[in-house]
Amino acid sequence: MAEMKNLLYAIPFLLIPVTVMAEEEDHNGTPSSKYKIVAIASILTASALGVCLPVAGKRISALSPDRNFFFIIKAFAAGVILSTGFIHVLPDAFHMLTSPSLTEHPWQKFPFTGFIAMLAAIGTLMVDTYATSYYGRRSSGVKLGDEEGMVPVHTHATHGHAHGATTSLDANSGETELFRHRVISQVLELGIIVHSVIIGIALGASESLKTIRPLIAALTFHQFFEGIGLGGCITQAKFNSRTVAIMALFFALTTPVGIAIGIVISHNYSETGSTAVIVEGVFNSASAGILIYMALVDLLSADFMSPRMQNNGKLQLWANASLLLGAGCMSVLAYWA
Repeated sequence: MAEMKNLLYAIPFLLIPVTVMAEEEDHNGTPSSKYKIVAIASILTASALGVCLPVAGKRISALSPDRNFFFIIKAFAAGVILSTGFIHVLPDAFHMLTSPSLTEHPWQKFPFTGFIAMLAAIGTLMVDTYATSYYGRRSSGVKLGDEEGMVPVHTHATHGHAHGATTSLDANSGETELFRHRVISQVLELGIIVHSVIIGIALGASESLKTIRPLIAALTFHQFFEGIGLGGCITQAKFNSRTVAIMALFFALTTPVGIAIGIVISHNYSETGSTAVIVEGVFNSASAGILIYMALVDLLSADFMSPRMQNNGKLQLWANASLLLGAGCMSVLAYWA
């Protein structure tokens, strides 16, 4: 697995600008905006690189969806996304929606964080299920409807007709699976964007260097591997070039735009205000539910239960190790941010 080693060696270089900047002490009263500009550049670069690597799989053979290495990297990215939901987003949401600044009724009397996360996960399941099944029924009706006028005349004709129907159903199954990948990539991007905007605004509005500096490193790492996970889903969805470009650009710009918004409203924004706390808490709760569902069901379960991985013990071992490594690395970052 030389490809994985090379990728892991490259990770520290993503953090070089962040580390250099973080080591500069604020002896001359340098405003926090200096670090926010670095945050925008660093996170934008990491996001764009991460989401584009799988998309460029046609030219980089190691990142092609047909290679085992693709599953290993995708497992690492799924671990990052899962840890983001459980370790970063959900605890923040709990902290916000149980804040002493909120009224006792109803915020202190009911676990809104878990409730909203649960509803978001159920809602994601419904969108995933209904969208996929609707497309499957529609495609099946069209394909089988084309053959309804065929009347079997003798055994050979009947056998031929049945064989034709089977072929159509097989093709329909492939199209349904393709559509499912498209639903997965779009819902996953929605969940990522919700959290990315919130955390970007929080970073941009903050004036504390103790908060900003570790967030830059954490978000750079997070966006890179989250981008790989999203880029892998986009690749499997086989969108046209225009759609791929729009989705990749949207992902890459979301957190930097959130930071820019935070900078603009920093003078009028109160992180401890009840309205800001409720809005951030609700959105983080919903984002956590979406990310946890997508990581477990649409990324991990879909790949780990696939015949390709079930029939390859070595691939299972590497994928599990990669999953634990991704979740572990992102969890460790919670110590600083």
